[in-house]
Order: sequence, then structure tokens, then C-alpha cells
Amino acid sequence: MNAAADLTEPDHRPLADRLRPTRVEEVIGQDHILAPGRPLRRAIESGQLHSMVLWGPPGSGKTTLARLVANHCSAEFGTLSAVLSGVKDIRAAVETAREALQTRQRRTVLFVDEVHRFNKSQQDAFLPHIEDGTFTFIGATTENPSFELNNALLSRVRVYVLKPLDAAHTHLVIERALSRTGAAMAPGLRERLAAAADGDARRALNLLEIAIDLSDGREIGEALLTEVLAGGTPRRFDKGGEAYYDQISALHKAVRGSSPDGALYWFVRMVDGGCDPRYIARRVVRMAAEDIGLADPRALPMALDAWETYERLGSPEGELAIGQAIVYLACCAKSNAVYAAYGAAMEEVRRSGSLEVPLHLRNAPTTLMKSLDYGRGYRYAHDEQDGYAAGENYLPEALAGRRYYEPTDRGLEAKIAEKLRHLRELDAQHRKNKQ
Repeated sequence: MNAAADLTEPDHRPLADRLRPTRVEEVIGQDHILAPGRPLRRAIESGQLHSMVLWGPPGSGKTTLARLVANHCSAEFGTLSAVLSGVKDIRAAVETAREALQTRQRRTVLFVDEVHRFNKSQQDAFLPHIEDGTFTFIGATTENPSFELNNALLSRVRVYVLKPLDAAHTHLVIERALSRTGAAMAPGLRERLAAAADGDARRALNLLEIAIDLSDGREIGEALLTEVLAGGTPRRFDKGGEAYYDQISALHKAVRGSSPDGALYWFVRMVDGGCDPRYIARRVVRMAAEDIGLADPRALPMALDAWETYERLGSPEGELAIGQAIVYLACCAKSNAVYAAYGAAMEEVRRSGSLEVPLHLRNAPTTLMKSLDYGRGYRYAHDEQDGYAAGENYLPEALAGRRYYEPTDRGLEAKIAEKLRHLRELDAQHRKNKQ
């Protein structure tokens, strides 16, 4: 970030606001949408306004871009915060925009911050005014628009995805801020501050501003920076937000893909970001059942033991047990055969309805039930050769012979598959002998 404003003049605005870029060329990062020739860059430079939603993490420049669009196009700039505003405020903004258009022939850019916090009816209130050109709508959101915004609104805007600043870009933000303010900081400390900002330009500048204020005009040293950064600066991880589900998805897929390093990385990222380890432990139990299953039956009790260990030890000691389980699961043989069989059986039940239990499988505790042939013909497996009643049917008659579980040839399930093949051969021989 940079700004044309003279920072030597008294200004009580936060440093991040004073350094806000006033020209597209001053924006650091977001080259994928702002490089020469890119659609948003062309739209800004040509003055051809269109409604849009800017989707990106905090400190990626959403508000800055909205202001640049308005300035470049000589448009009025109106703002609404979905956190503080309601339908009444939306109506007032519409009237202001309409007056600017009718009396001064000035277009309005209406910037709606945290637009995902508006409910359906509030979002719908913008639609007719976007369509008739009363204003150009620019919404800002940190959440996935596909989930948080109405389809009707999405169909009237273009979504631009903003990315968090990488380390080099964050370092450049800090360099420019130091140059503009005249403050001094050693290169190594600048890199440390950039790492603490975690891709958030606003966070970097806010931390730097605190350090500048505390330095009393002297060079910002290591002790001072350490004091400013005390308490930690959590990584981007918003429980309930997209990053939350993206990271647990990455963890699950790394376990499924037999990548212990990837799985451990995402586990640590989530813990570092403030995720409750109990939530991760619960998901690890699900992974053991869904993706490993009978290929390694030790995986499920290990996941449960890790959960129990965390409950007994708490943080941070208990987190190591969860990490151990995650690494073990990632290294296990994989099978989703039971998971797939469960789904197939569930679908069968929904499709076939309430099929009766065959008579030979029914219990017969009373004389009446015995007279109705309950339990008649049932073969007690323990009395049969090898403890197996070859040819017996344990499904409803209409589903006899149906298979749901098909074991893989990996891990213990390979032996299970071999045994089931042998038992099916016995079934086939039994049927042949009956003919």
C-alpha cells in the first residue's frame, strides 16, 4: 500500500487508512486481477463500471479497490456495513444515489462491507436498483459467495477473488510504510513482522503503527517488536468460515491420500489457528471408520484413544496424541469398503421398504410363534462344519444373494476378502448338492 497524502501533517486516522492507495499502480498484490490487461484493471481504467463482489481475506484490499473504482470513474462513494445497517439504511443509500444521479448527473458506487451478513430480504433490496442503474454495487465478503449470497444477487454481479498477500508483498507494504513515516527497523525484524501479519496488510500496518508509537521516534528494536507481537497473531482460521472447512478437508484428504506430512501440517495449522482439538479428534475418528475401515481395524481404537488422551491431558500435551493418531491413519492401508457398503445398504432400505424378516430368522419364544413356523429350519452355525452354515440366507427373501460389502485387497481386508471368497464357494457347493 502507498498513498499520495503527506504523512508529515497531523492526521489521527489509522496508518492503514492514511497509506491507502489512490491509484491502481500503487496497489500491492492482486496482480491476477489488476495487472495490465486483466478484466478489472481494464474496467477501472476505462471507467466502465459494473457491479461486483470482492471476495477475499481481511487485509487483502477490498475496501481500497472499491474506493479506487469510484475515484477512477469520478463517482460518488457511498458505504454501508452489513454489521450495522438494515433495510432503512439501504433505502437511505438508494435515495442518496438517486439524488446524485438526477441532480448532479453523478454515478454512485455503493460499497457494502461484510455483505454476507445481510439476510435474504436485505440482499433482495439491492436488486431493482442494481438493475435500473441507480448505483453500481460493490460488495465485500470474507465468505464464499456461493454459500452466503442469494443467487438473484450473484446473477447480477461479477465475483473477483482477492488473495492474501504473500511474504514478499507484505514485506513491501512494510517497506513503503517505513519510508513514508520515516521510522527505522532492521531487515530481519521487518521479515518477522511480515510473517506475523500472515498475509493481512492491515494487520501489518496496525502492528507497525503500535511499534512506531511506542518507539517515540527511535528505531524499532527487537525487544519492542517482541512486546508488540506478544499474545500471538493467529493464522487465518475463522470457525464456521470457509478456511475452517477448507483446512479440515485438506487434513481429511491428506490422510486418505496416505500423506503423513500433509496431514500433520494441516493438523498443526488448525491447532495454531485456534481450532478446538476435540473437533479434530472427532473428525479423525470419522476418518478411521470411513477411509481405513477393516483394512486396519487398529485405526479406529487408536483414534478413540487419542481423543480420550486429549480429554485427560488437555493442551498442549494431548494434541501430540491426536497428531500421532493422524500420522498412523495416514500410513495405514486404506479401504472405504465398509463405508460404501453402508451407503449401499441404506439406499436398499430406502428403495425396497419394509421387507419381512424370513421365518427361519425369527425368534420363537412362544408356542404360538412356533406354530406359525417362526425359527423353523434355522441352522445354528456353531453346530455346522467349520462353524459355517453353508447356503443359509440372512437377507429378506426378495434380496437373497445381494452383496453390499466388497472388501479390498489391502491390509487385513485382503484376508477378509479371501475368507469371504471361500465361504461363497461353500455356498455354491451347498446349492449344487441340493439340486
